[in-house]
Amino acid sequence: MKIAKEFRWEMGHRLPEHFGKCKNIHGHSYKMIVELEGDVAKSGMVMDYYDVKKMVEPIVEKLDHAFMVYKEDEEIISFLEKLKSKMVVVEFQSTVENICKYFLSEIKKFRFPQNVEKVSVRIYETADDYAEEEIKL
Repeated sequence: MKIAKEFRWEMGHRLPEHFGKCKNIHGHSYKMIVELEGDVAKSGMVMDYYDVKKMVEPIVEKLDHAFMVYKEDEEIISFLEKLKSKMVVVEFQSTVENICKYFLSEIKKFRFPQNVEKVSVRIYETADDYAEEEIKL
């Protein structure tokens, strides 16, 4: 059985090595679907949606209305520090593929019920572009 919960946030970023428009400072309205797969437990649920939200919402809140910046993008870090803007400094270029991997690495730190076998994350950067990754627990 599969269940899913949707999350949304606003976030800025740039891809300094990109050959096109994405090298500029810009932002997206991200949408993420977290999907859990496993057997239905005695409770009648794979996992309570409340518990899924409790796990994922703090990660989303950290990113919401922040600027995700690669640790080596010193110009932007300096600029954001001067403005006292909310930023999340990361070890990777902020592509949607890497953001997807970031979320999974954060989510897998949580303790899941034994019946949950797989977690997948699908993140839409725009209405028609997404990246998806899954992990087995």
